[in-house]
Amino acid sequence: MQDGAPWRDLPECYGKWITVCRRFNRWSGNGAMERLFTALQEERIIGVEIRVLAMNSTSVKVHQHAAGAPKKGGSRSVGVSRGGRNTKVRVVSDSGSTLVEIHPGPGNEHDAAHGRRSMAAPGAFMGAHLLMDRAYEGDSTRLLAESFGLTTVVPPKRNRTAPWDYDREAYKGRNMVERVFNRMKHHRKAAARYDRLDETFLAEPRLILIAIYLKNTAKNSKCKYTLIHDWYA
Repeated sequence: MQDGAPWRDLPECYGKWITVCRRFNRWSGNGAMERLFTALQEERIIGVEIRVLAMNSTSVKVHQHAAGAPKKGGSRSVGVSRGGRNTKVRVVSDSGSTLVEIHPGPGNEHDAAHGRRSMAAPGAFMGAHLLMDRAYEGDSTRLLAESFGLTTVVPPKRNRTAPWDYDREAYKGRNMVERVFNRMKHHRKAAARYDRLDETFLAEPRLILIAIYLKNTAKNSKCKYTLIHDWYA
């Protein structure tokens, strides 16, 4: 995940590369990776009161190895734009390392339509602020968010004839979703797309975020143990 090496270069201590590759593909296809990801995210979300959410997307360049998937094999969210072939990963985040929703889409499709699809997940957090950039400032997108009980914080476009006021101080917190992208793209498997099918490609950012989540949890637990140990000592 970290350096984007092909499966054939997997160290022997992990077993045969073809066995690990097939297991990963199987877990991606049968939803095991998604269920694990969701369970860990729910554990994080249930323990904290969600008051602020941020939604955005990031472009991922499609490597030549991601071409050639059979049409009946599964969905492939790959679009052609001025920068070449790419995929956009759309996410809704509640912090700098955890997500509420994630899904891929073609890079040449507008963010607003995918943003409305993403709102089904944060719709469960009534009363939370949803921070969005101008790509999501359309009337239909804002009205849908409000119908879910979310408070939208989004600046109007400059050509709006009737612009609205928004909470500029709260909007500064939108960088939380950018921090998620930054942590994900430290790993080459998330910075570029090497997989043909969406289910396999999306399993990799999930696995990366699981690793980040567990690392942070272990670090926090160690800090708590050290504080308790020092206090009793």
